[in-house]
Amino acid sequence: MKIAVIHQPQYLPYLGFFHKLYHSDVFVVMDSVQFERRGIQHRNKIKTNKGEQWLTVPVFHSSREEERIDQVQIDSELPWSRKHWQTLLTNYSPAPYFEKYADQLQELLAKEWNHLCELDMALIQWVMEILGIDKPIFYLSSLGVEGSKSSLLIDACKAVGADTYLSGSGGKRYMDMSAFAAAGIATIWQEFNSPSYVQLFPELGFLPNLSILDTLFCCGPETHKFLELN
Repeated sequence: MKIAVIHQPQYLPYLGFFHKLYHSDVFVVMDSVQFERRGIQHRNKIKTNKGEQWLTVPVFHSSREEERIDQVQIDSELPWSRKHWQTLLTNYSPAPYFEKYADQLQELLAKEWNHLCELDMALIQWVMEILGIDKPIFYLSSLGVEGSKSSLLIDACKAVGADTYLSGSGGKRYMDMSAFAAAGIATIWQEFNSPSYVQLFPELGFLPNLSILDTLFCCGPETHKFLELN
C-alpha cells in the first residue's frame, strides 16, 4: 500500500496538516489549483493575550477569475514579514521552546519571497524537518494531470504510483467514491482531533487548530507525539 496526501500549500498550517503528512507515503502539493482568497493559503491564526489573531501575507489581486496558487505573487512593498515576526516575538517569546526555533524562523521569514507557494512550501518543509517527516514531495503542476475534484485526485495518485488516498473528513462531501473504486484507488479518512496542551495566556482557555507555531513553541520536541495519534 502506498498512501498519497494531496493538499494545497498553506501558510504555517495547523497540527492536523502535519498529522496527515505523517500518516502518508507521498505528498502531492496542489499548486496548480485555484487560489482561495481569504482562505488559509496566505494566512493563519496564532494566540495572543487578546485571543486569536490572523497573520496574513499580502498578495497582489489578479484580474483573472481563476488564479492558480503557483501564480500568486506576494506584495513585498508591505513590511509583512517584519510585522509577523514582531507579532510572534511579542506573543510567544515567553513560550518554553520559542528560542529553540526562533532564529531559523526569523531567517526564513526575512528572505525575499516573490511567490506565495514558494514561501508556504519553504515553511512547511522546515516544519517537516523539525518533526522528522521525511516524505517525497511532488508538485501537481509537474505531473501533467488535469481535471477537477475526484478525477484530478485519482490521476494524481496514479501519477505518483499511489494506490491509496488519505483524505480529510471534508472529502466525504464532494468525492465520487464510485470513481475511486473503479480506478482501483482505495480511500482512507484522516482521524484527527486537536489535542490539548499547555498554551500561553491560559486565562483565555485552550484555542484549538492554531498555526503549528503555537504547538512548536509550547511543546517543542513533544509535538511529535501528537502525530502518532489516530
